[in-house]
Amino acid sequence: MSDDLAGDVTRGARAVVVCPDMRRRDAADADARAEEAAGLARAIGLVVGDVLTIPIRTVRAATLFGEGQIANIAIACTQNEAELVVVDGALTAIQQRNLEDKLKRKVIDRTGLILEIFGERAVTAEGRLQVELAHLDYQAGRLVRSWTHLERQRGGFGFLGGPGETQIETDRRLIRDRMARLKRELEQVRRTRGLHRSRRGRAPWPVVALVGYTNAGKSTLFNRLTGADVVAEDMLFATLDPTMRAIRLPAVEKAILSDTVGFISDLPTQLVAAFRATLEEVTAADVIVHVRDIANPDSDGQKRQVMAVLADLGLAGEGGEGAAGDGSPALAIPILEVWNKWDLLGADDIAMLAERRALRSADPIVAVSALTGQGTDALLAAISTLLTAGAKVHSFVLSASDGQRLAWLHANGEVVSDVAAAESGGAPQRRIAVRLSPRDLGRYANL
Repeated sequence: MSDDLAGDVTRGARAVVVCPDMRRRDAADADARAEEAAGLARAIGLVVGDVLTIPIRTVRAATLFGEGQIANIAIACTQNEAELVVVDGALTAIQQRNLEDKLKRKVIDRTGLILEIFGERAVTAEGRLQVELAHLDYQAGRLVRSWTHLERQRGGFGFLGGPGETQIETDRRLIRDRMARLKRELEQVRRTRGLHRSRRGRAPWPVVALVGYTNAGKSTLFNRLTGADVVAEDMLFATLDPTMRAIRLPAVEKAILSDTVGFISDLPTQLVAAFRATLEEVTAADVIVHVRDIANPDSDGQKRQVMAVLADLGLAGEGGEGAAGDGSPALAIPILEVWNKWDLLGADDIAMLAERRALRSADPIVAVSALTGQGTDALLAAISTLLTAGAKVHSFVLSASDGQRLAWLHANGEVVSDVAAAESGGAPQRRIAVRLSPRDLGRYANL
């Protein structure tokens, strides 16, 4: 945790969550955003006393909120004995400092809160590097908060900076130096990941990437399909570090399933940049499985956020808008939409969603419950169908002693025929016709 935020976020501390509404959301949208903000606060161990949604008609440069709104926040803090105010939006350093002065309490914005969550959850060395870089980037513009007691001190003949200014400049230089080192280390991580992806590209196994909004159930589904024990809790950002496991699919002997960090609306730009190396794992996938919390009232909005992030990673195709017609972009990699948490729906919701699925009959959609296992067999079959799409029959003449290639073709393709061929130089041969996808044909060539 950074020095600037040390003490701001303490497990068990009581907090009031304030959601500034500058977009004039409808009631359902505003409620969903407020619930997500409260979930973020609880994810770091805070006790949420109250959640306030405050419409912002005019943004105040000094405090964001108007004086009357600040007074209402102060009353809520007193009533709930809150020692911390969480603002579900981005605050400038000046706004944060002024709100603390007026409320007489610690104030943290959405970016700072998400950084705290990531800092607590990062497990691997790479994850910690990414979080530290994002935190330092966030801190660089907020050093003034730590040195306000020295800012006005002057020394010498009036033209030299006083001790406070010198300290701020020293800290900024130290932060810049540390960020430069972290960026070099993360660049090495990016290159290493690129090499790993290149090796996997030559390996005979396709890659399936699980993506989705945070807390959509990706890790629970990952555990269900692979038998792994990845942390899967009902909280935001339970998973930060990518995990890969092998799975078996119909018509595909082996595939690699990758669990990735969850997406969220208004993800801090510092984190998007820092975690790009991790998210780039998705770009090497053969199929993307988009896991949606279909029981969430804002599921459609969450989908748009996920698709926008995927498009930002360079995965948008040439078709512009996606086939669903909901404003989300088309993707260059085949995507399978998984409607998770089906077990939480009532009969009316199931009927309504079944009608929506019928209208989107051309899109691959599978309804599942990762918790109970309902629909997972259909999901595996759908993934296999996408992996083998576009397959054509190819003929090969192999030495009968080339067991590796013969076994690979039988395991990864649909063998149409396998017969003895004319011997070459006395060595027995086999002529085998196999239906292979373009990607599997490339993998076979690299064996």
